[in-house]
Amino acid sequence: MCKGQIGLMVAFLVVAASAAQATVNIETVPVGNTGNTGELSGAGAGGYGPDRICGAVGYEYRIGKYEVTAGQYTTFLNAVAVTDTYGLYNTSMWSSTYGCKIQRTDTGSGYSYSVASDWANRPVNFISWGDAARFANWLTNGQPSGAQNLATTEDGSYYLNGATSNEALLAVGRKGNARYVIPSEDEWYKAAYYDPNKPGGAGYWDYPTGTDSVPSNDLVNPDPGNNANFYQDGYTIGSPYYRTVVGEFENSESPYGTFDQGGNVTEWNEAVLFETTRGIRGGAWDMPFSDGYVLRSIDRGSYEPEHEGNSPGFRVAEVPEPATMSLLALGGLGMLLRRRRLGR
Repeated sequence: MCKGQIGLMVAFLVVAASAAQATVNIETVPVGNTGNTGELSGAGAGGYGPDRICGAVGYEYRIGKYEVTAGQYTTFLNAVAVTDTYGLYNTSMWSSTYGCKIQRTDTGSGYSYSVASDWANRPVNFISWGDAARFANWLTNGQPSGAQNLATTEDGSYYLNGATSNEALLAVGRKGNARYVIPSEDEWYKAAYYDPNKPGGAGYWDYPTGTDSVPSNDLVNPDPGNNANFYQDGYTIGSPYYRTVVGEFENSESPYGTFDQGGNVTEWNEAVLFETTRGIRGGAWDMPFSDGYVLRSIDRGSYEPEHEGNSPGFRVAEVPEPATMSLLALGGLGMLLRRRRLGR
């Protein structure tokens, strides 16, 4: 078993649990080096998607070390989807050959949810952007139990209040008092590709494994590094799983220590592209790329935000409140002024 996976088993394994019995622990890593410059991503950089300067973030934040797992999402469903008002569960999670094997049971007084053995620590899929936003709201609100309303899923980091259509979800933005969020494209990009200690000076790698070399999709124990779960002359792992346990490639982390920002499942971000879609990044287990296409920093993908399918999953970020950001900025300004007074 790869390093860290014993801890993941303890923290994440949920087979059939009520919200009173289980809570979700999101393990995060810090992303500092504030004020870093961004870089061009998109067609103009040799990739695809509309051009944009990506990766510059002027504040410290934290981001999920791993993708949100089927076990974590099962806990969420048991807490807020006894009556699934806004469709947080997709039946393909269980019925599809490529689903994450979360099963819904009608108890006669509502729904309960369980995840099949050996699937709890694999990433959840068949997730829309709206599902991810509601999960972030639930975390921000302290993981409450109850109906899907303003106290549980419909407010928090995002004011959704029943938004499920593409048009309504495209209009949703991060609130000023947000805590747990879908990463912005800059937050996601920086955590995946930026390296403050890159040889030759701080900058960006081409791939989220800390390298400019195309990753392989080999599942080897121990992991030699620069590996990811994507399709290249065959699946990394075939039926029935297709998706590896999060963190399986224990030596293929990003410079900040995140896992699977390349491959496994594509991950939602907050970007709006073409005025009709929300951003995705990172490639997936089922995407056939002989040259690492889509895992690259220069590729900007997107789906309509209500899209649910084999590939989309997500991770969350934790951001400081605006007051904290202001204090950090003032602290930096104060230090600069003190240095000037001291002639440094």
